[in-house]
Amino acid sequence: MYRAPIRELRFVLDELLGVAVLSAYPQLAEYSSETAESILGEAARFAEEVLEPLNQSGDREGARWTSAGVVTPKGFAAAYRQFVEAGWPQLGVDPKYGGQAVPQALGAAVRELWGAANLSFKLCPMLTQGAVEAIDLCGSSAQKALFLPKMVRGEWTGTMDLTEPQAGSDLAQVRTRAVPDGEHFRLFGQKIFITWGDHDCAENIIHMVLARIEGAPPGVKGVSLFIVPKMLVNGDGTLGERNELRCVSIEHKLGIHASPTCMLAFGDVHGAVGYLIGTANRGLEYMFVMMNAARLSVGIEGYAVAERALQRASEWARNRVQGRPPAAPATGAATIICHPDVKRMLLTMKSCVQAMRALGMYAAFELDIAGLDPDGERRRHAQARVDLLIPIVKGWCTELGNELAATGVQIHGGMGFIEETGAAQYLRDLRITTIYEGTTGIQANDLIGRKLGRDRGAAMDALIVQMRAELDALEGGDVVMRIIKHAAIEAVDQLREATDAILEAFSAGQERALAVAVPYLNLCGFVTGGWLLAKSAALAVGRRAGAEREFYEAKLATARFYAQQVLPRALALARIVQNGAPSVTESDAALI
Repeated sequence: MYRAPIRELRFVLDELLGVAVLSAYPQLAEYSSETAESILGEAARFAEEVLEPLNQSGDREGARWTSAGVVTPKGFAAAYRQFVEAGWPQLGVDPKYGGQAVPQALGAAVRELWGAANLSFKLCPMLTQGAVEAIDLCGSSAQKALFLPKMVRGEWTGTMDLTEPQAGSDLAQVRTRAVPDGEHFRLFGQKIFITWGDHDCAENIIHMVLARIEGAPPGVKGVSLFIVPKMLVNGDGTLGERNELRCVSIEHKLGIHASPTCMLAFGDVHGAVGYLIGTANRGLEYMFVMMNAARLSVGIEGYAVAERALQRASEWARNRVQGRPPAAPATGAATIICHPDVKRMLLTMKSCVQAMRALGMYAAFELDIAGLDPDGERRRHAQARVDLLIPIVKGWCTELGNELAATGVQIHGGMGFIEETGAAQYLRDLRITTIYEGTTGIQANDLIGRKLGRDRGAAMDALIVQMRAELDALEGGDVVMRIIKHAAIEAVDQLREATDAILEAFSAGQERALAVAVPYLNLCGFVTGGWLLAKSAALAVGRRAGAEREFYEAKLATARFYAQQVLPRALALARIVQNGAPSVTESDAALI
């Protein structure tokens, strides 16, 4: 049974990040710690009682294609109706469209609960939220008035339609055609891998489609973005006739079986009606509004499902009797959690989940500041920090989440390889997260080429300076705290040296830098996670004498484990970044 980690989320929100300070912004004046507690409590109930019971059954049944449309697994349509009736799609959306203003950091906490309880379900509102943001920022007043109110309420869902059979991640190869037809366009083409591209949970689906207007320049400079509704919408907001698009098939996937991944055909005869968003040929720029939101959300999925895998593995380890470890009680049965290596695996899962959660929510907190702070310089600084962190959150949290889900299977032993225990589903579901919304390699290239290359490492330098200063300022009197502080400082210094090396390599030629881009991205993740866990440990030292002694002692022990058994990976990664490029760049592709 899934247990929403409310206390852990509240610790990050209230104690580590101090999100309550955001109530000083007029847009969030009604936010408080009590508000967060209430919202998280209701979200936990929905995740535990409605979504989690559908997770395994949805995985077994899967979404089903029919000529009339995609049918979701039993219970999903009813759960989505409850989701809408409870107002969850409105959380974090501008009140002018019927939303409820809350910090992005709180929204990140809630999305963790959806992802942990039922990743397949969570993907539907995630994409709708991205479509809402794209229309809000780039659409016309008429488009906003026509589409946003019902999308915000969840009555209509949204998708992101990029990929085509011949294009993959290379959007310069998009071939879907858009032909002008009066005030709108007619679209012809195919899109693949469209998450929740068709389903029976909502009365309309608003597709955000990349297409090329006839005569547009070649490459990404000639791609435009269009709103293409499944059902045409009349001027008064009522539904008209079916648009000329259809789901040709759904993919048979390794995981997320309950999430329909569709191949869509636009314009069999006359063309699917589409409405241009913003200016022609700027579609990729607009689509990245959705993409960045999705990348942060996918990073959250990495640790959300890892949290669920941890809970199942921990329950198994506390009940499974197997062998007699050295520290086992002299009498009675010994469960496998007494084995040192099982304890090590569980502590690896726990400490890494906490590090990822802290980083994901910190990125969301900076996103709040970037969007709301009245000081222009503070907003620019926060936005630069967000831009830097998003590829790290997306890449590191999903890669590490996959590793932790595999560890969960290992803790189950042979039973982890059996579907009935449920451990394998988390591994299968999580596998896609390192791929969609840009593979880890794409995230790393973005981090190196766009983020570090754009400002010659200024944003990263600012982060390193802040981490080092805050770690230096931590009290280190406690022996455990000294261990944690020293390890975190050492890791930050390694990140600085590796960053200098990557900038030098980038200036000499991008190939050398990109050859070690993924190790550098993972280095950034482990080090920033260590910084945030060290700060968490310092808070725990000062508060463990109170009523929640056990909670804070566990915080300290978890941070110590991360410092001694996880953070040393930073040294290995730093050495790869500094010395490993030639083994890639000087290798003959024909010999690989």
